[in-house]
Amino acid sequence: MFMGEFNHSIDTKGRLIIPAKFREELGSSFVITRGLEKCLFVYPMTEWHQIEEKLKALPFTKKDARAFTRLFFSGASVSELDKQGRVTIGNGLREYASLQKDCVVLGVSTRLEIWDSKSWHDYFEASEASFSDISETLLDAGPLSGM
Repeated sequence: MFMGEFNHSIDTKGRLIIPAKFREELGSSFVITRGLEKCLFVYPMTEWHQIEEKLKALPFTKKDARAFTRLFFSGASVSELDKQGRVTIGNGLREYASLQKDCVVLGVSTRLEIWDSKSWHDYFEASEASFSDISETLLDAGPLSGM
């Protein structure tokens, strides 16, 4: 499971260090794609295959399903770490997530997220205030009630 928040810089060639604590679980190859809220999602291959199966099951007759799968898969690329533990992020994905220099790598259970540092800070600030309200909505009636 991926957990934690790490600050790193992306260089002019689009290379970003993946924290050492995530590298083994990520594996020798993994998938990077557009995430939600203008971040990037990074999936180990086993997790990617599970998501791929779920998305293939969506009805192609539904406009939203077609739009989501187009955006999600068209931005995806299989990547590997170099000997220094860096991943090269392509121009299109860097532009999508507004990655300039300072980045945040988050461990979010089954995936990593890569955020522009300012975007992450803004998102965190906006979401932090409603954290307890969100927990009531999502957790009180579900399997995590009584946390």
